[in-house]
Formats: sequence, structure tokens, C-alpha cells
Amino acid sequence: MSDNFHDPDSVLSASALRRRFLETGSDDDLPIADAHQHFFDVDRGYYPWLSDKLVDNFRYGSYEKIRRTFLPDDYFRATGRHRVVKTVLIEGEWNPEDPLGELQWVDALAQEQGFPHAMSAQAWLDRADVNEVLDTYARHPLVKGIRHKPTAVSRHEYSSRFTAPGSMRDPAWRDGYAGLGPRALLFELQVSWWHFGEAAELARDFPETLIVINHTGLPSDRSADGLRAWRLALETVARERNVHLKISGICVPGQRWSVEANGPVVRTAIDVFGTQRCSFASNYPVDTVVDDMADIFDGFKAIARAYSVEDRLRLFYDNTARVYDL
Repeated sequence: MSDNFHDPDSVLSASALRRRFLETGSDDDLPIADAHQHFFDVDRGYYPWLSDKLVDNFRYGSYEKIRRTFLPDDYFRATGRHRVVKTVLIEGEWNPEDPLGELQWVDALAQEQGFPHAMSAQAWLDRADVNEVLDTYARHPLVKGIRHKPTAVSRHEYSSRFTAPGSMRDPAWRDGYAGLGPRALLFELQVSWWHFGEAAELARDFPETLIVINHTGLPSDRSADGLRAWRLALETVARERNVHLKISGICVPGQRWSVEANGPVVRTAIDVFGTQRCSFASNYPVDTVVDDMADIFDGFKAIARAYSVEDRLRLFYDNTARVYDL
């Protein structure tokens, strides 16, 4: 088999790899459906956070190195030997005045390159054009869901009664959110874990809409107290059966990705949500700020060896394929 896994002629089908992996249990045969990745084209599209002044509060620190175009060829150079056979592109904070422009660009890219296989697109749930935007997404086979990062605050500012314009308790935002279920669109939730009480309310109030939590709930505080509080928050939202968890975005600023640092986070996430409600994802190229994608997937595989062959396949491929209908 060629080392160029991006070349369709050299890639074993996902079904063939699944069969082989179930027989061998070898990490070399494990198919991966990357549940969270990005492509950027800073020459064709306008991304305020990539094109304008650096954002001061980016969670990994300076991200100057990713303020560039990143396309499928770049992605597959980064995967190394890992057998990524399908990917889910998450909106890249394209120009908010033109949310549909990103879909047009991604659709052309997918037709030309074969990647991505699914997309969660940008929408602004509290804007007047939300129904028009959601109708367009619902008609497009590539789009499986949307992402709108709700208004949030720091942990020390948060209270259980928190509400604000654009938050998960904002009536205008929830009116837009109510349009997802009838259109069979899932919701990508990127918010810090102390907002998970609101997320649990949202899941209960709209049980027909699947919520997919991004980046493991952002457990940036690795103190014992921080990890205990994060786990309790995970347990709160995991009680709602229409919630799925993506294990990604857990890099520690200034450190290479390591099993020692991230193993407890990964194992806790799987312990709380179970192997049928979690998916591994790269968050590439964003996580290249801290480490290489090949190293991150090496780490996930090392941690996952404690689980059965069937569970490893669920975490790396099957769950993502089911959630995003790949």
C-alpha cells in the first residue's frame, strides 16, 4: 500500500480496514474518521481571527504559525502513517457576514479533493437570517450540523443563573436553536465545562437535537480541583442521552502532547460518556500550535490500547461515522 493515504487509488476502503483491524487489532490497520478538523484558504476567504490582529485570549497562546492556508494535501502530510479515511470539517470562523460562503468553498473542495466527507457549518442562531441559512444547510448533503459558540464567561464570573444575549438561555438564541431538530441538523457545542448546566437544560428541552461537545469540554485547569469540577460537569451533561463527546483539543500550552498529561483526561471522558458516545479527533491544524498530529494520534492510540478491539474501532471510526452519517 502506498504511503500517500490521500490518493483514493491507494486507500483501502473504510469497510476493508474495519475488517482487517477487527482481525489483527493492530494500530497500523485502524481506520480513523477524524471528527473535528479544519481547512483554511486565507487567500480566497476572510477569517477575522486568522487575517486580522491576533486574538489575545487564545487558549494555546500565540497561534501565529497557523495563520496560513491549510488544505487537504497539508492535512495528509501531517497525518503521517495514520490511516485517516474520512474527515468531518468544522466551520473555521469564516467571515460572519457570509456564513454560506464557506459552504460554497468547502463543497468545491470536497468535489475536487474528496475531503471532507461531512461538515458542520457556521450559523448565527440569534440573527434574523437564521432560518434562511439553516434551510440552505438542510438541503445540502455535506452539512450535518452547525456551530455557534454561545456567549460564555470565565469560571470565576460564572453563576448557575447565568444568562446573557447569545447564551444558551437567551430566548432569541433558543428560538434559532429550535430550528435544528426539524431540519435534522446536529449542534456543535464549544463552551467551557462550567456552562454544562445550561447545556444539559438545552439537551432536555430539545431532545430531538444531538449535541456534540467540542474539545472534551475544554479542561484547561489541570489542578486536582479543576479536574474534579470538570468531571462533575461532564457527568451532569452525560445524563442526557442526546449528547456526544469529541475527545480533542486537550493540548497543554507549552508542552508536547503526552500520555502522562492527557491520559487521565481521556480515560475520565470515556469513563463518563462510555465508548459508544465518544469520538477521537485531531482539531488540526489548530493543535499544531502545540504538537504534530501524528504524535496526537499516537497518544490516543496508546491510551486506547486498554480497551477492546471493538471499542477502539468505535472511538476512532464507528462513532463518528454514525453521528455524521458518513
